Amino acid sequence: MARPKKRFQQLIEEIDRTPWGPAEQALVAEAVALAVEVGDERLEYEARMRQTASANMGGATDVMLNSFAWCLAHHDADPQRFPADLENGGADLMWQFKWMASSLRSSPAFSQEQIAAVLDDMEAHYRAAGLGLSGVLTARFEDAWDAGRMDDAEALRVQLEATPRDDHSHCDACGRSQVAGFYADTDRDDEAIQLVEEMIEGGFSCGEEPEHALSRALLPYLRAGRPAEAKTAHLRSYRLAKDNPDNLRIVANNIVFAAITGNEARALAMVEKHIAWLAHDGLNVDAHFAALAALAVALDRVTAAGHGETPVRGADAPSLVPFFGEHDGPWSATDLAAAAWSAAERIGAAFDERDGTRGHARSLDRMRALATEQYDVPIRSDAFVAPTPSAAPVDADGWFERAMQLAQFGAEHETLDALPRALEVEEPDKRAQLLSMRLGILIALDRAEEALQLLPERIAALRAAGREVQAALEERLELATFGLNTPETTAALEEAISDAASLPAWSRGDLAISRAALHLQAGEADAALDLAEIAARSFAEAEDVRLSNTTTLLAISAVLSKGDLEPAITLLDGFLAQEDLSTGHRAQALQIRARVRGGTDNYVEGATDADEVCRLLAELGATRALGDAHLLAGALWEDAEEPEKAVSRYRLASRLAGEAGGDSTGVDFRLARAMLRVGDAEEAAELFGDVLQREEIAEVAAGSRAMTASMLARALGAAGEFGQAVGAHGYASELFGQAEEHADQAMSMTEQAKILARFDEQEDAIGLLEAAAEIVRRAPDAVGALTEVLHSLGQAYGGRGDERAFALFDEVAALAQQHEAEWLLADVTDSRGRALAELGRIDEAVAAALTAADGFAALGDLGSAGSSELFAGRVLAGNDRSADAVPVYRSAIEHAAGHPPLLQVAALELGNVFESLGRHGEAAEIRSHLES
Repeated sequence: MARPKKRFQQLIEEIDRTPWGPAEQALVAEAVALAVEVGDERLEYEARMRQTASANMGGATDVMLNSFAWCLAHHDADPQRFPADLENGGADLMWQFKWMASSLRSSPAFSQEQIAAVLDDMEAHYRAAGLGLSGVLTARFEDAWDAGRMDDAEALRVQLEATPRDDHSHCDACGRSQVAGFYADTDRDDEAIQLVEEMIEGGFSCGEEPEHALSRALLPYLRAGRPAEAKTAHLRSYRLAKDNPDNLRIVANNIVFAAITGNEARALAMVEKHIAWLAHDGLNVDAHFAALAALAVALDRVTAAGHGETPVRGADAPSLVPFFGEHDGPWSATDLAAAAWSAAERIGAAFDERDGTRGHARSLDRMRALATEQYDVPIRSDAFVAPTPSAAPVDADGWFERAMQLAQFGAEHETLDALPRALEVEEPDKRAQLLSMRLGILIALDRAEEALQLLPERIAALRAAGREVQAALEERLELATFGLNTPETTAALEEAISDAASLPAWSRGDLAISRAALHLQAGEADAALDLAEIAARSFAEAEDVRLSNTTTLLAISAVLSKGDLEPAITLLDGFLAQEDLSTGHRAQALQIRARVRGGTDNYVEGATDADEVCRLLAELGATRALGDAHLLAGALWEDAEEPEKAVSRYRLASRLAGEAGGDSTGVDFRLARAMLRVGDAEEAAELFGDVLQREEIAEVAAGSRAMTASMLARALGAAGEFGQAVGAHGYASELFGQAEEHADQAMSMTEQAKILARFDEQEDAIGLLEAAAEIVRRAPDAVGALTEVLHSLGQAYGGRGDERAFALFDEVAALAQQHEAEWLLADVTDSRGRALAELGRIDEAVAAALTAADGFAALGDLGSAGSSELFAGRVLAGNDRSADAVPVYRSAIEHAAGHPPLLQVAALELGNVFESLGRHGEAAEIRSHLES
């Protein structure tokens, strides 16, 4: 048995260093199974103690209860062999007792007598072990509060506050969070906020903290008139809680916040993302109650905002039938709200019957009362899709027109959706046109067999319309005129074109445009243009405006494929000036022009075209194509340095992709990036985190995930979440390493080091930079990354007076000169001056700083010039050379004219220098000038 026991010990060690989550849970399960297989109850005890804690963190209540009961029975039978504390740094058996009463209370399946027995047993064990009773009082307080015995709960809270803390008291984070929640539930908002802020300012954290406490402070913040703090708390709380199903209550609080702050679309998105969590832990019924009430509040607000008919994705999952009942088709927001209220009432009644109170009825009353509360706290992560401006067609002729317009734009899927109703038209000619479109789309979607089966119906419609010649032609050519690209169809088209002189004009045009399209696919633009000209003349002769315009668009595409942008723009401008364009053709031409304008750096004009495409497609009900158009508009507005406009377009593109069941990962990455650019760092961090999670599940390539992790780190840093930013930069560097993208790996390590240095973790920062310097040299062509890493390492060395800085500065300066990077040369010269000052080499330091200032000034960067001069002035003044410092400070002030913070600092310091020189009048003058 030596080998299994060795494996068991390896598992235990791995469990103790693995974060909570699926990987850790799998290790625990393996350890328990192995101990059972070995037949060693002592080993099984070690594994099950860890299993209890793991199940508690993962929301597996049934596993937790069973595991704890097994451990308690063995401990009671033999405390020496099965000690309460394994001394592994995890929760001991007496601490785990606190989870048991809470877990029993969370399901009405357990009676009040069973809960009381557990609490009494807990107290007996604590007393027998000589432990303090703080943990017991905490459990009794939670029991009274959850049962709705509010007077008892308040008395226990007061008693708990007066009881000395001990090793089994709640930690600083959990204790404050719990009481803050009670205060909020009893309308003591100021006291709730005070406790949560104490917790945050003290940096206290635990398994579900600070996210739970922050969620409990959301309503108090709103009611206190502090929306900015509420928004920050919400974004942080939700970001920390959103990936663990055991955090259902926390997410519920955040859903309510979004619903009552004008963010109904965000609330709906959160409902859709987390509704499946209801089925995660069957015994945590109290969390189900809280979540159902939150869902009901949110969906009522969605309905009030005019979107009650919006389908709630995920609500029709079979696992949710026990909550909402059977339902025919997708749940609308309005219907699901009613079902959620009903489910919450049913569950609440079961709890109140058990507890002999109306505690849960009181909670529902408070949730319903939120209908009268409304706050304005904009969060731009989600948006509803505006209803289509035009009404849906009411008859077959209307659907015929709709299908034609959609096809003329190229909206293949929407055209297919419209065709069944359009094909109800009676006119054979219209049916023939519709069937032609269906055939072309089927070929484009690689469904040739299906198209071949449909062809006889098209031929029959042509004959019914009296177009015998075209019917015979298509009967002979089969799918050649519908885009099928094979050597046989190409040869057939060539032969038919050579014999086309006797054919009607429309048929000649059809052959020519069909062959032109194949030439274009093969990259034969000139041949495509020659045939497009023939097709255009033929369709003009046949007086078919629709196909004449289709031919023009094909010709424009051929011109673009040759790279002739200016002629293409001229053609597009002329085409769009025509009065006979259909909506579909106009939208297609505008979309092409938008892309061309973007490709020629005319981003605003291109974005304006793309916005018009969106408007036209909305009229046509082309939802999938509309999402792509919003994505294009967002990209162009982003390139136009208008990230605010990009955000709104990307949001709609994301929502449309989600509603269509598509993958919104790419557009969400763009949306998060645009949010970061406009300063919405917290929202960006949340969305980048979601994108990264999706990429992990999809096993996206390491390099792509690394880029997302890097952007997440940037967003976290901008949001002030520096600890998480360090971790995200570290993860990004690991992924870049896996992808062998050395420059990006080194840059991520450098950003990580900069944050560490900011918090005086200098040794760790320098270690990272040294490693980054080794890695970045593997990518010598990445000059920007090479200079950034080496410069940063040089600055770190220089700040410690380490002579190794200067060789690095020399290397960076040489690269700057080689690549004519004048600003970088000035910047590294400034860094050299600061390093020299650290070594006491005053004259050299001042000379370097002033040289840097001249370099910055020559480039027009007067702010950086003034900053270098300010440093030089400080060095002189700090080394008993105040008189020499005066002209340097004056120059700094001159350069700082457009930079008020720099100007203020330089002027104040010059005033102090004057005072030290006894030049009090000049000191007063400079200060009065500053005040004015």
